[in-house]
Amino acid sequence: MSTRNLASIESGKPPSAAVARQLKELQRVVDALSEVVQQDAIGPWMEQPNDAFDGLKPIEVIERGEVDRIWQMIFYLRSGIAS
Repeated sequence: MSTRNLASIESGKPPSAAVARQLKELQRVVDALSEVVQQDAIGPWMEQPNDAFDGLKPIEVIERGEVDRIWQMIFYLRSGIAS
Protein backbone atom coordinates (compact mmCIF):
# COMPACT_ATOMS: atom_id res chain seq x y z
CA MET A 1 0.00 0.00 0.00
CA SER A 2 1.37 3.38 -0.90
CA THR A 3 1.92 6.21 1.55
CA ARG A 4 -0.61 8.21 -0.43
CA ASN A 5 -3.29 5.53 0.02
CA LEU A 6 -2.53 5.31 3.72
CA ALA A 7 -2.73 9.08 4.16
CA SER A 8 -6.04 9.11 2.31
CA ILE A 9 -7.49 6.45 4.61
CA GLU A 10 -6.17 8.23 7.70
CA SER A 11 -7.90 11.41 6.56
CA GLY A 12 -11.22 9.56 6.58
CA LYS A 13 -11.65 8.68 2.91
CA PRO A 14 -12.86 5.15 2.23
CA PRO A 15 -10.21 2.86 0.75
CA SER A 16 -10.39 1.74 -2.86
CA ALA A 17 -11.49 -1.84 -3.48
CA ALA A 18 -7.88 -2.96 -3.99
CA VAL A 19 -6.70 -1.31 -0.78
CA ALA A 20 -9.70 -2.71 1.11
CA ARG A 21 -8.68 -6.21 -0.05
CA GLN A 22 -5.11 -5.62 1.17
CA LEU A 23 -6.36 -4.43 4.55
CA LYS A 24 -8.69 -7.41 4.86
CA GLU A 25 -5.86 -9.84 4.03
CA LEU A 26 -3.59 -8.19 6.59
CA GLN A 27 -6.34 -8.44 9.21
CA ARG A 28 -6.80 -12.14 8.40
CA VAL A 29 -3.06 -12.73 8.86
CA VAL A 30 -3.03 -10.88 12.19
CA ASP A 31 -6.11 -12.81 13.37
CA ALA A 32 -4.51 -16.13 12.42
CA LEU A 33 -1.21 -15.18 14.05
CA SER A 34 -3.04 -14.26 17.26
CA GLU A 35 -4.12 -17.93 17.48
CA VAL A 36 -0.49 -19.08 17.73
CA VAL A 37 1.38 -16.04 19.08
CA GLN A 38 0.54 -13.62 21.87
CA GLN A 39 -1.20 -10.67 20.27
CA ASP A 40 1.16 -8.08 21.79
CA ALA A 41 4.11 -9.92 20.20
CA ILE A 42 2.76 -9.76 16.64
CA GLY A 43 3.78 -6.15 15.91
CA PRO A 44 7.38 -6.60 17.06
CA TRP A 45 7.57 -9.98 15.26
CA MET A 46 6.46 -8.34 12.00
CA GLU A 47 9.38 -5.88 12.26
CA GLN A 48 12.17 -8.37 13.07
CA PRO A 49 14.29 -10.08 10.42
CA ASN A 50 13.40 -13.77 10.34
CA ASP A 51 15.61 -16.62 9.18
CA ALA A 52 12.52 -18.51 7.99
CA PHE A 53 12.03 -15.73 5.43
CA ASP A 54 15.67 -15.56 4.32
CA GLY A 55 16.36 -12.71 6.73
CA LEU A 56 13.41 -10.59 5.59
CA LYS A 57 11.03 -9.07 8.09
CA PRO A 58 7.57 -10.66 7.90
CA ILE A 59 6.13 -7.25 6.93
CA GLU A 60 8.58 -7.15 4.01
CA VAL A 61 7.41 -10.60 2.93
CA ILE A 62 3.84 -9.27 2.88
CA GLU A 63 4.87 -6.10 1.03
CA ARG A 64 6.51 -8.24 -1.65
CA GLY A 65 3.20 -10.02 -2.22
CA GLU A 66 4.50 -13.26 -0.72
CA VAL A 67 1.90 -13.56 2.05
CA ASP A 68 1.60 -17.27 1.26
CA ARG A 69 4.94 -17.70 3.07
CA ILE A 70 3.36 -16.24 6.21
CA TRP A 71 0.33 -18.54 5.80
CA GLN A 72 2.67 -21.53 5.49
CA MET A 73 4.37 -20.58 8.76
CA ILE A 74 0.98 -20.18 10.43
CA PHE A 75 -0.02 -23.63 9.18
CA TYR A 76 3.09 -25.21 10.70
CA LEU A 77 2.63 -23.34 13.98
CA ARG A 78 -1.01 -24.42 14.20
CA SER A 79 -0.24 -28.05 13.38
CA GLY A 80 2.86 -28.43 15.50
CA ILE A 81 4.68 -29.96 12.53
CA ALA A 82 8.33 -28.97 12.28
CA SER A 83 9.04 -27.31 8.95
